[in-house]
Amino acid sequence: METVSGAVAFVTGGAGGIGLGIARALAHAGAKVAMVDIQDDLLAAARDLADEEGWADRCLALRLDVTDRPGYKAALDETEARLGPLRILVNNAGVGIAGPVDEATHADWDWGVGVNILGVANGVVEGVPRIKAHGLGGHIVNVASEGGIMSARLTRGIYNPTKAAVISLTEHLRVELEEKGLDIGTTVLCPGPVSTNISEIEALRPAEYRVASPFRDRNRPHGALPPNPTGENYWLDPLLVGQWTVHAIVNNRLYLITHPQFIDSVKARHRGIEAAMAPGYLPD
Repeated sequence: METVSGAVAFVTGGAGGIGLGIARALAHAGAKVAMVDIQDDLLAAARDLADEEGWADRCLALRLDVTDRPGYKAALDETEARLGPLRILVNNAGVGIAGPVDEATHADWDWGVGVNILGVANGVVEGVPRIKAHGLGGHIVNVASEGGIMSARLTRGIYNPTKAAVISLTEHLRVELEEKGLDIGTTVLCPGPVSTNISEIEALRPAEYRVASPFRDRNRPHGALPPNPTGENYWLDPLLVGQWTVHAIVNNRLYLITHPQFIDSVKARHRGIEAAMAPGYLPD
């Protein structure tokens, strides 16, 4: 896409955090934006912000649980009916589930995988055929995490694997779309620390998944960030991440990684993988 101006974008988890940052950046660049979210209070605040910033006439705020497949279809139907054909799909909604994976319950896994992987898959299944059908071109942004490519850390044993899956999904989606010669770009956004409410996400855990689990004890540590020898502030403004995302869409960048400061952790992980493939590693 050479420009996002005039294009219809659908952003899940779009009323807060990174999702709202992306929605705002798209709107500032002239897009028409559907912000969908599970939190009614955030949706109301996002509508007010759109009015303050002057893009309320180009936005739609809808309640959606991304694990609700009929609801997902209905939200996209309403978006296209009111704003026009979908061209930009941003699968951002996710849960920052954290805890010791050796003590995880089925409920912890079901919630984490259900939102972080299947919620993205629901967007791909419902959204990509719509972009294919109109032939105008478009772009898919899947939001993963820099944790999906870094070395393992304490308490990330469900969260990081789900985000690694989103990275792989996006890589495969790009290959498939390119092989078919379709004008649909792909980006996987891998954010590091961004100022969001992800640490409060447990309040949204559905009742059926509210079991006794260390993943629900917010007094426990949830994994330290990598060393910060420079003392710089790691935490980014979601709007800045949104602006980078618009740049990635226009330039069809496959990877958008917000924190190059963490490259040593990524290299360490890959050194271990490469060592396991080196001559002499396997027994004769």
